[in-house]
Amino acid sequence: MLSGIHPILGGELLAALDRLGHGDELVVADANFPAHRVGASVVEAPALAAADVVGAIRTVLPLDTYEGASVLLMAAEGGQRLPVQHELVAAAVTTDDRVEELERFAFYDRAIAAQLIVRTGELRPYGNVVLRKGVVNEYTPTGAAA
Repeated sequence: MLSGIHPILGGELLAALDRLGHGDELVVADANFPAHRVGASVVEAPALAAADVVGAIRTVLPLDTYEGASVLLMAAEGGQRLPVQHELVAAAVTTDDRVEELERFAFYDRAIAAQLIVRTGELRPYGNVVLRKGVVNEYTPTGAAA
């Protein structure tokens, strides 16, 4: 176990996140998402809510601020955001102008191009989000290890 690292971020997930570069995209997906069909690199996070995984990822991964949306949701049928989607946006710690929605099949197409998919245990439909990685500008130590 490491000091200062969110406990959801195990070795496999940390290594996969570390391999991402500026502008690379990752998908945090619900349990029903066809992750292994669309993604080359899949990390499993069973029994965890998608928003909890997004929140943990955001402790080590900045969002891109270059241009356009850095958070993409799979649009729910009916055009209204569902509670799980509001939770995903809140966990991403971003502003509404940085969030867009993609129609379901357009979201799948985007996921195919993602560098990483984290499949969670989220059972609520539309618990899927794309995050675009930003630039790490500085190292901020959390203190000496005990």
